[in-house]
Amino acid sequence: MNLRIPGPTPCPDEVLAAGARQMMNHRGPEFAQILRRVTDGLNWVFGSSADVLSITTSGTGGLEAAIVNTLSPGDRVLSVSIGSFGERLKSIAKAYGAEVTSYALEWGEAADPAVIAKMLDEDKSLKAVLVTHNETSTGVTNPLQAIAREVRARDRLIIVDAVSSMSSIPCPVERWELDVVVSGSQKGWMVPPGLAFLYMSERAWAANAEAKMPRFYFDAVKTRDSLEKLQNPWTPAMSVYYQMDKAFELMRAEGLEGIFTRHEAIADYTRGRVTSLGLKLVPVDPKFASNTVTAVWWPEGVDGKAISKKAREEHGVVIGGGQGKLDGKIFRIGHLGFVSQQDVKEAIDVVEKLMAEQKAAV
Repeated sequence: MNLRIPGPTPCPDEVLAAGARQMMNHRGPEFAQILRRVTDGLNWVFGSSADVLSITTSGTGGLEAAIVNTLSPGDRVLSVSIGSFGERLKSIAKAYGAEVTSYALEWGEAADPAVIAKMLDEDKSLKAVLVTHNETSTGVTNPLQAIAREVRARDRLIIVDAVSSMSSIPCPVERWELDVVVSGSQKGWMVPPGLAFLYMSERAWAANAEAKMPRFYFDAVKTRDSLEKLQNPWTPAMSVYYQMDKAFELMRAEGLEGIFTRHEAIADYTRGRVTSLGLKLVPVDPKFASNTVTAVWWPEGVDGKAISKKAREEHGVVIGGGQGKLDGKIFRIGHLGFVSQQDVKEAIDVVEKLMAEQKAAV
């Protein structure tokens, strides 16, 4: 099966095999060594001098942890939404009682740092900015460094969904002065779902001391205090930690720059192939096109769902569909984590073949 969705992503055989290891005492010395190595790996990828926390949950659980550990009910926040996952982060904040001001763009567009700066200047009560780094529903990567620069200049918190960007494209948390950053194991890390990763800056920990949103399982203080003893506060997803440990061996062998360069090259190839077929990319401005997922409009008169079904059932190629209002209108090719250009070539070859067959039949 050629799994070309933006997550969960394929895993190397040696990573999958690591998950078959027998259980051990999750509060014993053997697991403590694994947790230390995994945390060191997270610190390396995030670009953090402080320990990045790992939580047994999905990426969405990590986003919930980011919200509840830094905000209080009634806090006013600015939600920057460019797609489905921006809307999800906004919904989490609303669910816990934050008052949300929305900067929502047409799906396919990237956020404008100048607009964010203006909105923060006009409303001094806004405490934090919620932003998705890489929006997989539209294949757009926000100019996060420039956004963070504007937020930092106005001394507000910036809370970042980096679930599908961290470990695949640059997102150095300390160099860009980010406050809260979340990722998840099932994306570019080449590992199955089960772990979310949470970075919190000193500013975020100061906000945590005053935050009043309810939390128990997702209490970052409990997680941080347990990590100091090289433990988790709750029973962790042991097998996924084993797999993360093995994945870091592979990632360190390739090196961060090698990983980023590979993703950029494969993304360039993907965009070149689909546009050469006369297809149109969803990102309005190509300079904001994602290096982890390419979103493409189905041409008029083409039954995209039928092509996706046939690709899966007859050719073993699984491509992503559109989410929400883009359902049936676009397809998405994931190219993050354990991926090669050949994987993408085979998938696009199938899409090209099936589109030609469908047009011929019509």
